[in-house]
Parts: sequence; C-alpha cells; structure tokens
Amino acid sequence: MTRRLPLDVPLIIGHRGAPGYRPEHTASSYRLAFAMGVDAVEPDVVATSDGVLVIRHENEISGTTDVADRPEFADRRTTKRIDSAEITGWFTEDFTWAELATLRCRERLPALRPGSAGFDDTEPILRLPDLLALVAEASAEHGREFGVVLEIKHATFFAGAGHDLAALVDRDLRAAGWASGEHPLWIESFEQTVLDELRSRGVQGAYIYLLEAEGAPADLVARDGAAAATYANALAVPGLDNLAGAVDGISVDKRILLRSSGTRLVAEAHARGLRVFTWTCRPENAFLARRFRGAGGAAAFGDYRAEWAAIAGTGVDGVFVDHPDLGRTAFRG
Repeated sequence: MTRRLPLDVPLIIGHRGAPGYRPEHTASSYRLAFAMGVDAVEPDVVATSDGVLVIRHENEISGTTDVADRPEFADRRTTKRIDSAEITGWFTEDFTWAELATLRCRERLPALRPGSAGFDDTEPILRLPDLLALVAEASAEHGREFGVVLEIKHATFFAGAGHDLAALVDRDLRAAGWASGEHPLWIESFEQTVLDELRSRGVQGAYIYLLEAEGAPADLVARDGAAAATYANALAVPGLDNLAGAVDGISVDKRILLRSSGTRLVAEAHARGLRVFTWTCRPENAFLARRFRGAGGAAAFGDYRAEWAAIAGTGVDGVFVDHPDLGRTAFRG
C-alpha cells in the first residue's frame, strides 16, 4: 500500500507547529516545533476563492487572524453552515490569496496562552508550498528528515463551493516533490472520500482516517442523511474490518483511548494492520480529562504526565502535541 516509515514510536507530531508557545500555523510555530524535536508537523489546509491552499485550522479565520479588525473586509462577514454547524465570521473561500496575504496571525486561545498571544500580528498566513519549504529547510538545518501529517479540512463543503481539495492537494504536493513517496507523508481527514480520491490520483503516503468521539462524517451525512454511518460504527470491529486495506491507520480523539476500552481498540486496530494516532495532548487543565486536572485554573498545567502515560500505555503509534518539548520528554523519556 505505502512504504513503511522507519520512525520511532510513538511518533511525536507538532500539532499546528508548537501552538503552546506561538500562534498556530505560523512559521515561528513550526520552526520551534522542529527545534524541540518533533518527528513531523501537522498543517491543516483550506482553500481561497482562487484555489490556493492555505494553512488554517478552519476556513473561518476571525479567531486566528486580525481580519475582524480590518475595515476593508467588514463586508465579508457572513453566516454559513459548515458541515453540521452554523458559523458566523470570515471564511477563506471568500478571499483571494492576495487579500489573505495581507492578514496577520493571532493566538486562538489568548486567555489560556497569553505568552503565545504576545506574538500576535507579527506573521502572515502560510500556504501549503510555504510549509513544505519550511520542512525542507528544517530537515537540512537539523540534519534529519521531518515528516508532514497533512489534514484536509471540510472537503465536502468545499466541493459544494466549487473547490476540489483532492485536486489542489495533489497539485501542490507534486509541485514540491512530496507526492511520490520520497518524504515521510501522512494524509488525514475526517472524510474518507477525499482520502480515496487522493489515493486514486497516485499520491504516495500513509492515509489516516480521523475519527471523532461522537457524530458522523460530513461526506457520509451528505450522501446518506440520517442513515449515515457514525464514527462509532467505524470504531467497532466490523468498521475496523472495513477500514483495513482502505486506509493505513486511524486517528482518534484522546477521550476514546482514555476509556477502559482504549487499549483493546489499539490492539484490534493493530491486528488489522492499522496504525493508531491520537489527538490532542495538551497540558493545561482546560484540556485534561477531569481526573488529571489540578489546582490553579484552566490555564494551569495539571497532571498531564499521568494522562499522557495512560495514553502511551495503550500502545498508540502517534501523538499530536501542542508543546513538543513536553511531549518528547513524556512519550520518549
């Protein structure tokens, strides 16, 4: 299916770079992640009106850029239904790349991460080719090859807006030399349809199906409505049987692994040749399972070491972390 990548387990993945310390998806966030010893970084891609893939966690960008403070874009504010949620804000598909390039990035969680917010308004949005160039630069600088775990966001929504994300990802990966298997590449999405489309285009990499703790995938809901198979269906034994051979692995909400059945899920996935990743390991009380929270409020670090030890104990193959230095110490010793 794909070549096996000779990397340590669990894979330490810089989730949007190192957003515990810098605004997510900025060049400085990624550079810090590389310096802190990640194995790979995770960019999310969405599209502009003119078909440029930009690195943003969501296509709604008011929480991570200064767009709301830009009077020239005030009339772009609108309300849309993205998958199953109604969202008001500013959306990448309503801007050209030239317009988005004038914006500056901001910390998404300033109350929890004021140190990161201190770097607000200093860096522009990245495109996918920009990110791939940063990876190449860091690999040369640090003398080891870094990987990319590329997440494709809202493919069904974008298809309805006239953007074929599989075609755009294929275009950018091929142009940068990342489509033929010579670099460590994982491609992930909450929608299996777009993964199948990219595989059919011949893009070489490990394909990872993202699975929520609840709900159903947007592509299946669009096709099957209320009868759509849920994420829980995919995590059951028959669902894993169906995924074996169709994808190379699954990536699950960490809450799933912290259940009593978490170790069994990993074992069942491994028995079918599926790798298992989990997201997202964060040390702040706000993100820890209740039993691992400590004193000091939402922004204080709780007993994240104990939570992460429980996750590691399931035999998971890869972990997404916001603080790569803490993640490397906890998961690699």
